[in-house]
Amino acid sequence: MHLDRGFWTATAVIAILALAAIAWWIVAPIQSLMPEAVDRAAQIDLLFRFLAASGTALLAIVLGYLIYFVARYRRRPDQAEDAIGLQIHDHHKLEFWWTLLPTLFIVVLAIISVKLFLEIEPVNAQGNTLVVEGLGHQWFYTFRYPGIHGEVKEMHLPAGQPVTLHVSSYDVIHSFWIPDMRLKVDMVPGLINTFTFTPTRIGRYELLCTEFCGTLHGDMRSGTSNDPAYVYIDPPDKYKAWYDSMQKANANASDAVQVASAGAVNLSGGNPAAGKALFVQKCSACHALAPFDQKVVGPGLKGVLHDPAHPNLVNGEKATPDDVAKILQNGFTGPMGTMPNQTANALTDKDIANLVAFLDSLK
Repeated sequence: MHLDRGFWTATAVIAILALAAIAWWIVAPIQSLMPEAVDRAAQIDLLFRFLAASGTALLAIVLGYLIYFVARYRRRPDQAEDAIGLQIHDHHKLEFWWTLLPTLFIVVLAIISVKLFLEIEPVNAQGNTLVVEGLGHQWFYTFRYPGIHGEVKEMHLPAGQPVTLHVSSYDVIHSFWIPDMRLKVDMVPGLINTFTFTPTRIGRYELLCTEFCGTLHGDMRSGTSNDPAYVYIDPPDKYKAWYDSMQKANANASDAVQVASAGAVNLSGGNPAAGKALFVQKCSACHALAPFDQKVVGPGLKGVLHDPAHPNLVNGEKATPDDVAKILQNGFTGPMGTMPNQTANALTDKDIANLVAFLDSLK
C-alpha cells in the first residue's frame, strides 16, 4: 500500500486540528459558564478538560480520515459498480499501534481518575467543620443543621469553612447535584452518603435532582413551584445572621436535630428494647445483626461487645461500650465508607445509650 502526498497532507491538517482542539480545552474558560464554587471543583474540571481534549482530538482524527478516505478512494466514473477496493489483511504494524495507543490512553485515564477519586473521598471532620444533612422528598429538598430545630428549605454555607454533607431520602432515590460544585451523590432511603468540601465562592447556586424520581422529577430543581430553594454560599457574618434567624424561626419545631455532645456520653440507664427499635430505624441499612464478616455496608455487629474473636473497631479501638459510643457520637470515615456522626443520624445522648445497651445485650 502506497501512502501518497495527499495522505500526508491530510494527516498534517488533521494533526493541526487535533492539537488546536487540545489547546482550546486546556485554556477554555469553562468557569465563565459554570463557576467553581468549592475547592473540589478545580480537581473535577481537570478530569473534564482531559476527557474533552482527548475526545475532541479523537473526533477530529476519526472524522478527518473518514472524509479523506471517502474522497480519495471514491469510485471513479471509469470503474465498474461492483469493483472491489484494495484489501488489507493481517497488517501487524497497524494492529500493534491501534491496540497500544488506546491501551495507553485508558491507563492514563485510569491513573487520573483514581487519583481524583482518592482526593475527593470523604475525610474525617476537623474541629471547625460544619455538618449539614440534606434530605430528598418528592419533589423538593430540605436540610438539617445542628442547633436548628426542624428542617429548613434552603442550604446556606459559610465561605471558607469546611463542610461535611450527609444526604439521604425520605421516599425514593433522588440524586443531589449542585453543578457549580461539580459534586453529585445519590440520596437513597435508609442509606447515608457523604461528601466533604470547602465553599470558596460567594453566591447563589442551583440545586437539582438528576435521578428520575416520579412524575414531577423535572420540577425538583431550584426556582420551581415545587422546589423554590437555592444553595447560598455566604460571608461568615451573613451566614451567622441567617443561622440565628432560623434558630428563632424554628424555636418551637418538634423535630430538632441534636448537636453532638462535647463530652463523653453517659451510658447509664440505656434501654435495650428502645435501642433495638433505633437499630432497625437508623442502623439496619448498613449493619446486619450477624458476625463481623457478614457485611452490608459496614460490618456485622452481633456479639461486637462480647465475641473475643471480633476485631477492633474501625477506629482501631477495642470494642468496649465507651468506644462504640464514641463512634456513634463522632462518626468515622475509613476503608468501608463513612459512619455518620450523632448530628447526621439525629441521635440524642439517650439514643446512643439505648443503642449501646442493645448491642451489649447481643451475646
